Amino acid sequence: MLELANKRIVLGLTGGIACYKIAEFIRRATEQGATIDVVMTEAATHFITPVTMQALSGRPVYIDPWDARVPNNMAHINLSRGADAILVAPASTDFMAKLAHGMADDLLSTLCVARAGSPLLVAPAMNREMWLNPATQRNAALLRQDGIHILGPAEGEQACGETGGGRMIEPDQILAEMIAFFQPKVLAGRRVLMTAGPTSERIDPIRVITNRSSGKTGYAIARAAREAGAEVILISGPTALPTPWGVTRVDVESARQMHAAVMRHAPDSDIFISVAAVADWHVVNAGDQKLKKTASGATPQLEFAPNPDILAEVAALRNGPWCVGFAAETENLNEYAEAKRRRKGVPLLVGNLAQHAMDADFTEFVLFDDRGQTSFSPQPKLQAARTLVAAISQRLPNTTQ
Repeated sequence: MLELANKRIVLGLTGGIACYKIAEFIRRATEQGATIDVVMTEAATHFITPVTMQALSGRPVYIDPWDARVPNNMAHINLSRGADAILVAPASTDFMAKLAHGMADDLLSTLCVARAGSPLLVAPAMNREMWLNPATQRNAALLRQDGIHILGPAEGEQACGETGGGRMIEPDQILAEMIAFFQPKVLAGRRVLMTAGPTSERIDPIRVITNRSSGKTGYAIARAAREAGAEVILISGPTALPTPWGVTRVDVESARQMHAAVMRHAPDSDIFISVAAVADWHVVNAGDQKLKKTASGATPQLEFAPNPDILAEVAALRNGPWCVGFAAETENLNEYAEAKRRRKGVPLLVGNLAQHAMDADFTEFVLFDDRGQTSFSPQPKLQAARTLVAAISQRLPNTTQ
């Protein structure tokens, strides 16, 4: 699935060492199907060559507002018309000031002023003192008021040797922001609390009881919810998956730790999506030291106690979030999932067959609610997650159907 298929992006580069990072963004964005027209300021050419940008984009690079290659000599008009988005990355302090005050003294600034409704995104890149300068902060506030999307900046080491805010976000993060930009904002203003991945119950300091959940489905839903405009907190069991860009991740191990983290955040959340494969029991007599084999070969006798029912407790909260449960079954999906939904007291439950979803990149959801059952065809997990997020938005209270 090409995430940026049929999207034409005008990419502007201004002067800054972060120009070298944009080469990677162009490569990855074009791999996702984007068509990219590159416009560079004269200062940007001191950091990376137009030849590099042309080789990566496969298209001519524009610098001169009087470019004779443009038949009507109006590159600032022709480039911006029909663009699905204009992205300026890196955006220097000087260029942000130009944008904030409508100045147009080169090709890039002129096409931004003349963009006729094309959405504009900027990724600041500058020294930390330049970013914190009151004038820069005023300009950033003006840009936001004008509907311009500011991506970042991040904190970290800077080329000057200092550390702090102002660093341009990484190419993969810019790509994630660009993909998210084109997704419908059906959860804008909502706070989504989620769980994902397995839990791990300790037997001794070395051994644990866990399950085969990869966390892929939960992480895909977290990404999709964030793309849909939500503020997302992801309570995650042990997994090696990278955190989706823009999502706040809280790492836990056991079911009881997950329960405590969820109950801290649930009162301030609008939606709770319980995707994690939570252990039903924990070991009461877990050892403080490694359990050793005995000479007789006797098997350790483990005692179990039930873990908290996280979904049911959140669903029972007064004025709590709107809840979505998950049921991974191996048989009798329709019967078991609907029974679980009623037992937990949740308005929506998502069921699937575990043997088809475990460790897979595709999944097939069946939704259970008071309307009955709704089945989705098998889809890549991210696409299924976006479909689910849209279905949730349609079922939320006070949401137009």
